[in-house]
Amino acid sequence: MLGHHYTHSFLETAIASVNAGCNLELSYGMRNNVFMHIPQALAMGNITLQMLRDRVRPLFYTRMRLGEFDPPAMNPYSSLDLSVVQSPEHRNLSLEAAVKSFVLLKNVRGTLPLRARDLSGQRLAVVGPFADNPRVLFGDYAPVPEPQYIYTPRRGLEMLGANVSFTAGCSEPRCQRYSRTELVKVVGAADVVLVCLGTGVDVETEAKDRSDLSLLGHQLELLQDAVQ
Repeated sequence: MLGHHYTHSFLETAIASVNAGCNLELSYGMRNNVFMHIPQALAMGNITLQMLRDRVRPLFYTRMRLGEFDPPAMNPYSSLDLSVVQSPEHRNLSLEAAVKSFVLLKNVRGTLPLRARDLSGQRLAVVGPFADNPRVLFGDYAPVPEPQYIYTPRRGLEMLGANVSFTAGCSEPRCQRYSRTELVKVVGAADVVLVCLGTGVDVETEAKDRSDLSLLGHQLELLQDAVQ
C-alpha cells in the first residue's frame, strides 16, 4: 500500500491492514517490516488488543491443525518422505485440477472437445511460442517440476496417437522474430490447427505489469496467418 501511495508510512500501513482484516505479512528479507509497527499502533489506540487477538487466532489455529506444536511422533506429516512427490495419486489429482480449470470462451460449431477416437487419420498442427516450450508454461511463484512430468500441448497431443506437426513460429513469448513461411507450410497441410499464444513470466510477473492486453510482438500476425 505504501508503494501505491495509499499510505505514507509503515505505521499507517500496519493500522490500515489490521483494521481491514489482514493478519499475515509477506516480508521476506525485511528487517523493518510493516507489522513490526503494530505495538506502536496499539499504544496509540489505532487498533485494540481484542482486534489483535481476533487476527492472530486463525493463524495459530491453522498452525495447530498442521501439528507444528505437537511432538514429531504425533504429527502425521513427519512420516512423509520424497516418495510421495510426483506420486501417481498426486499426478492424477493434478490432471483433474487442470481439466476442471479450463475456461472455454467460445466453441464455434462444436469444434471442441477433440476426442482421441476422432483423430485417427486427422492431421494436427500445433503452433505458437507456447506449443512446445515447457519453461514458459508456468506462472509467477510456481514451482519448477522435473522435465519428464511437463506435458506441453505438443507432447500431450502426440500421446493420443495423432499425426502431429509442429512449428513455434517464434521461439519466445515476445515473438520478435517470426518465421511466417514455416508456419504457413505446417498449417496449410493440417486438418486441425491449435495456436498456442500468451505472455508468461518473461513478460509479466509481480511488480512487472503491462498497460494493455494486446498480443506481443508478431503473435497477432501469427494467429492471423494461421486462421487465413
